[in-house]
Amino acid sequence: MEVAAPSRLPTIGLFALFLKFLRFGCLAFGGPVAQIAMLRQALVEEERWIDKGRFNRLLAVLQVLPGPEAHELCVHFGVLARGRIGGLLAGLGFMLPGFCLMLLVGWLYVTVVQGSVGVTGVLLGIQVAILAVILRAVTRIGQHVIEDRLLAMIAVAAAVATLIGVPFWIPLLVGGAVYAAMARPALAAAIGVAGVVAAIGAMQLAAPAPAGSVAQPLTIFALFVAGLKGGLLTFGGAYTAIPYVRADTVGRGWIGDAAFLDGVAFANVIPAPLVIFATFVGYVAGGLAGALAITLGMFLPAFAFSLIFFERLEGIVDAPSLRHALTGVAAAVVGIIAATFVQLVIATGARVDAVAVAIGLFAVALAMAWRLKGGWVTPLIVAVGALAGWLLL
Repeated sequence: MEVAAPSRLPTIGLFALFLKFLRFGCLAFGGPVAQIAMLRQALVEEERWIDKGRFNRLLAVLQVLPGPEAHELCVHFGVLARGRIGGLLAGLGFMLPGFCLMLLVGWLYVTVVQGSVGVTGVLLGIQVAILAVILRAVTRIGQHVIEDRLLAMIAVAAAVATLIGVPFWIPLLVGGAVYAAMARPALAAAIGVAGVVAAIGAMQLAAPAPAGSVAQPLTIFALFVAGLKGGLLTFGGAYTAIPYVRADTVGRGWIGDAAFLDGVAFANVIPAPLVIFATFVGYVAGGLAGALAITLGMFLPAFAFSLIFFERLEGIVDAPSLRHALTGVAAAVVGIIAATFVQLVIATGARVDAVAVAIGLFAVALAMAWRLKGGWVTPLIVAVGALAGWLLL
């Protein structure tokens, strides 16, 4: 029987702690799986800040809470080393390289790339390819979340509700409440009926936008709220933030679907948590102030859960009713992101002239996303999409 190595928290200064996690941020390629593996290897296997069992329990807790798990792990390790100020510095260090790179990408996109006729095909190819990555993410998240028939029904109902224009919060609340009450079928059914009634009422109250209406006025606070909504609802991975950020930016006419998908693609090829795509969206929509506001909103929950609830994280999620409610919400999120994928496909398809070529590119990208493994796969898919778009679209 293997005996766990004792934990040995470091004696480390605040500046050294910040530099340590800044280095992790510079190496954070490959998405959350690769980032978590890097942290585990460095801080658990090599330096033994905590033992393997505690790390696994902590990761399990963070996976059912909203927010990018790798970033939340960094905050948690920072708190372990130097208290809450250490958690703040560790989290900032980890996200800073990706944030700065995405600001640069956003500036280049707005000043050089956007509107350039020569790169239209390249960007369209990237957008088609990234749709395949999103579809693969939906199925992967669904495989982890959809564990029974009731969760599948919640996901399908949430997808349908999203496609017909029901406000996002209704399927989330109803999905969480129904699954929390699954041991009492009559109550769960009553909650479902109440959700349908609430959805019908909300759709009737929502006044349809007049034809040809202009975009809503952009405010920095609205961008902050868009990021905060995404940060609070990232159950199951960064891709689950897409529908909420899209609804509050593309849905208000502040950025187009094409630029939005470009931001998702760029986030997949730089060292950063994938939710950093929000920084790009904020920059394109509202400049530097917009980028800062939406990024602050997106990452605020990831800091808050570890800094405020540090001592209570495991106890909070151990409550069965809360765990079931979070699982139901996660199932609803799967449905919402699936519906958003459909909406993005429709929006992208409307810009494609060579439909057969686009379908072929999508099929190739999807096969790559499905069959290949490793953090290099998504950047490779983006590169294939760019090349195909340049040559064929």
